[in-house]
Amino acid sequence: MSCLASCCVCSTCGLCGSVASGISKRSARIAYCGLFGVSLIVSWILREVAAPLMKKIPWINTFSVTPSDEWFQTDAVLRVSLGNFLFFAIFALIMIGVKDQNDRRDSWHHGGWIVKIVVWVLLIILMFFLPNVIITIYETLAKFGSALFLLVQVIILLDFTHSWNDAWVEKDEQKWYIALLAISIGCYIAAFVFSGILFIWFNPSGHDCGLNIFFLVMTMTLAFAFAIIALHPRVNGSLLPASVISIYCAYLCYTGLSSEPRDYACNGLHNKSKAVSTSTLILGMLTTVLSVLYSAVRAGSSTTFLSPPSSPKSGGKKPLLEEEIETGKEKEKETEARPVSYSYTFFHLIFALASMYSAMLLTGWSSSTSSSSDLIDVGWTSVWVRICTEWVTAALYVWSLIAPLIVPDREFF
Repeated sequence: MSCLASCCVCSTCGLCGSVASGISKRSARIAYCGLFGVSLIVSWILREVAAPLMKKIPWINTFSVTPSDEWFQTDAVLRVSLGNFLFFAIFALIMIGVKDQNDRRDSWHHGGWIVKIVVWVLLIILMFFLPNVIITIYETLAKFGSALFLLVQVIILLDFTHSWNDAWVEKDEQKWYIALLAISIGCYIAAFVFSGILFIWFNPSGHDCGLNIFFLVMTMTLAFAFAIIALHPRVNGSLLPASVISIYCAYLCYTGLSSEPRDYACNGLHNKSKAVSTSTLILGMLTTVLSVLYSAVRAGSSTTFLSPPSSPKSGGKKPLLEEEIETGKEKEKETEARPVSYSYTFFHLIFALASMYSAMLLTGWSSSTSSSSDLIDVGWTSVWVRICTEWVTAALYVWSLIAPLIVPDREFF
């Protein structure tokens, strides 16, 4: 058995080493996404199996009366999330001020993957030795960090829709204009049909569901408003971003309504609680992964908010000889020191905030709020977080349309 265990360890180390050595500068960003994805899988697994083991850890189970399994499941998820958050937050702090590839920290960002994986694993393991009070403090901070990530997620979506629209418009061919129109109409039809289905699910007959009706009517009103504002002659807008934002708002409205307590009469999906909870979690995780993946791939464009600030230009006229010497030095520096293509700090910050948000998804935004481990992301806190996110999304999109009229010297998306 010891020989078999040694072989397994050697094989695992060899596999990790070969994978880590195969990560190049171009694939480093995707590697960070892979590491984040592994943390999600670990969190989900520990949420299901860690409770019996954590009950036996004396510095975790310090209660005179042992809490429910849900408490230990929540605690396990938060500890993995804290380790993942610290990993990316430390890198975000280390990478502050990196402007060119001659900076030694550039190689830290792209290389050393064996060391990074070891540090990541050790951080997560170390979190299970911390006292409960630290995890409680982190849980509170994670709620604010998750709200900030939702805001970043909205900005990423707006950047994606505007970039998609601009890319097809620049082709300046009739087939691309037809494709834009077809997709826009299709998204609008899907948004309104989906909203109609939500009226059936969350407005059962015989019940006064005024709050749900308000949420749904607001969602459909916003979709109309997006199209009207985007097509206004004075606004440089397009129907494609308006339609995509409309269907995203409908999705947020659905996730909010589906998070209503199962004993709430206006929640028509209470008979399918397990399936709805699992689908809500999968959709939430999918949008989270897509957000961080898009931020990783999009990083490097000069027009994206992920780009580092440009260096200030020096002013004043200099003597010709001095100017020629400095020009030669600048050309030499340009050949030696290439500027980084995106902000490493902001890149890692997105992953740190996403770690907080994924923990909130798995724990329902509060400690042991659900009476069953099958009910994920359920409760009025989750409802209002999603609905407020929908309204913030609408406000940011409208602002991206009207801001150029109010502040014409600034560039928005």
